[in-house]
Amino acid sequence: MKALEKFKLVIIAAGHKNPVIDRRNKLTSKLAVQIAAAKAQAGGGTFVATRKKLVLDSETKVRKVVETPVRFKQWWSVGPAGTIVLGLRYGAKPIELAKGKSGIECSSMEELISALEAVRDAVAAGELDTHIEAASGSLRAGFAKKK
Repeated sequence: MKALEKFKLVIIAAGHKNPVIDRRNKLTSKLAVQIAAAKAQAGGGTFVATRKKLVLDSETKVRKVVETPVRFKQWWSVGPAGTIVLGLRYGAKPIELAKGKSGIECSSMEELISALEAVRDAVAAGELDTHIEAASGSLRAGFAKKK
């Protein structure tokens, strides 16, 4: 123990999860997928969202990690005038950015990518915490027990 005498020893407190940080991280990861899809579409390629899954190999009986495709729904659509409208979502609920407005209008794919990146930065900085909280509360209300 003489080797540890030069260090200051402290008690490790149990880490408490912060729901605000968890919601930010969830939305940031979803935005990263949307950005990757938009960049692929702007470059003329295709995008397949994947996740890592642990499977049991039937021959060797060893578990291994494989990437499997998952369902992906893009958050933007092209309007009749050719403009792109980006709608942010938290789960199945739209995030209202201003009173009655939940979309961002973009004129090109490059502008869409920059809008997605700006939203990602705003979420990471905590600028949309109240909007995310409102969408999260609306989402949780759908899971409440009915009397």
